Amino acid sequence: MSDPVIGVLALQGDVREHQRMLAAVGARSAAVRTEPELAAVDAIIIPGGESTTMDKLVRAFGLLEPLRSRIAAGMPAYGSCAGMIMLADTLVDAIDGQQTIGGIDIVVRRNAFGRQVDSFETPLRPAGALAERAGPVQLHAVFIRAPWVESLGPRVEPLASVEAGPAAGRIVAVRQGVLLATSFHPELTGDTRVHEFFVETVRAA
Repeated sequence: MSDPVIGVLALQGDVREHQRMLAAVGARSAAVRTEPELAAVDAIIIPGGESTTMDKLVRAFGLLEPLRSRIAAGMPAYGSCAGMIMLADTLVDAIDGQQTIGGIDIVVRRNAFGRQVDSFETPLRPAGALAERAGPVQLHAVFIRAPWVESLGPRVEPLASVEAGPAAGRIVAVRQGVLLATSFHPELTGDTRVHEFFVETVRAA
């Protein structure tokens, strides 16, 4: 069996950074802008960017329902930052009319950590299945106008939480089956462990 192809939704956001990380872990990738391109991949990454813009573009390009259908049918997906918002079933502080692809039974608060000027970096200790794969070494996490998880459903596993500061205890990485989401941007660091974890999930699926 050939190695799966992981698509990166390429309408807006840090597409090249995700493709670079996938190449670094030996995975094949393809940019996805159309429904036929989506049909040709085995999994999808929804990159960081601006969630309201991404929502409008996904609908304008006719990809919202195809993405919902593929994910509901079991296609693995990973969303970072805005991608977490797009994969959440429920949003807090959404703009009027904002829609998500959904799939992960979480409530996510947009821009929970503040505005662009409040962006920050902090170490995070992996938990759960991510800790089993990534080991105990802390992740270097980059947060840019990031969301956090307000609450999660019974099938959702938390994979990392903020350890210190005003947001201590806030969940910033989750997994539900073959769906993965992080508030932070591992694609902007040299740490490939989150992408390795997702690629292994795709190959197992």
